[in-house]
Amino acid sequence: MPASRPPSMADVAARAGVSHQTVSRVLNGHAYVRPETRDRVLAAIEDLGYRPNQAARALVTARTATVGILTAATTHFGPASTVLAIEAAARSEGYFVSVAALAGDDSASAREVLDQLMNQGVDGVVVVAPLEDVARLIDDLAPAVPVVVVAARPDIPAETSVRYVCVDQHRGSSLATRHLIELGHSRIVHVAGPDGWYDAARRVTGYTEAMAEAGHPARTVAAEGWSADRGYEIGRALAAEIGGADGPTAIVAANDYLSLGLLKAFWESGVRVPQDVAVVGFDDIDGSGFLVPALTTVRQPFAELGEAALRALLDHWSAGAAASTGGMVAVIPPVLVVRDSTAPPA
Repeated sequence: MPASRPPSMADVAARAGVSHQTVSRVLNGHAYVRPETRDRVLAAIEDLGYRPNQAARALVTARTATVGILTAATTHFGPASTVLAIEAAARSEGYFVSVAALAGDDSASAREVLDQLMNQGVDGVVVVAPLEDVARLIDDLAPAVPVVVVAARPDIPAETSVRYVCVDQHRGSSLATRHLIELGHSRIVHVAGPDGWYDAARRVTGYTEAMAEAGHPARTVAAEGWSADRGYEIGRALAAEIGGADGPTAIVAANDYLSLGLLKAFWESGVRVPQDVAVVGFDDIDGSGFLVPALTTVRQPFAELGEAALRALLDHWSAGAAASTGGMVAVIPPVLVVRDSTAPPA
């Protein structure tokens, strides 16, 4: 074989002493190949360093073995971890991924990105942008390939072919709130994520329902974002109330970044955590256990979420478009991680 070109399927066939068709059967996992023949072909592939030509395979199979990922334009822990988990799950099943980020949190940006992914010939799309506008756009577009949305959407249309997977955001927020209630807190504030995000809305609902069941008044403060600087601004305002007769004794933050801002604002204001106020986050970001105090938070199992999203696509392909049904197909329970930022009220 000349060194000026990469090894071909014909080279593998010649090295293994089999036909071109037999090599193709081995590469495609065909059941009707003798074990000794399969081993000989695989050994030839390894010896030659052969790599299948994906473009040629796509022409034959009408499949590109590529999954498109539409994601929010953010480096925040939740969306970024979900994208990485989907990529790892796809790679383990022999699929590539093509990632495209939204230019904005609106339907026009989502339409542009979907068109880009479709033009690349992806076999399916996973949407990691749990935004109301994006989900409703997908409802209207009815893309020609299977779509899986990672979002805790409560109002999924009954007749949709789109599949949904999520971590149970409602349960996660409820776990955090009940933990504080069980410690003896009753004046608990929820620092909520931005409007238009399904996950943020479900966390609000989980908190308010847990408070209502305990007979405590709910109070939600809108952060209008997910960032630590928004948490810091809110923390500066709340610090003035803590220690007062009606001031909060505990806070459930919509994510760990907001908690980071709260902790800094409280420290600067002389408010002690957890002695003066308890704080619970959401996500369990890297390093949250090394904060002072170590942050009590809700862990999202992102590896399971990525596997569930890819499985939803694989099941759709296996069932075929006519037999495939949409709706919520996987809800993954979160885990409360109790650390040092929560304690009974003084």
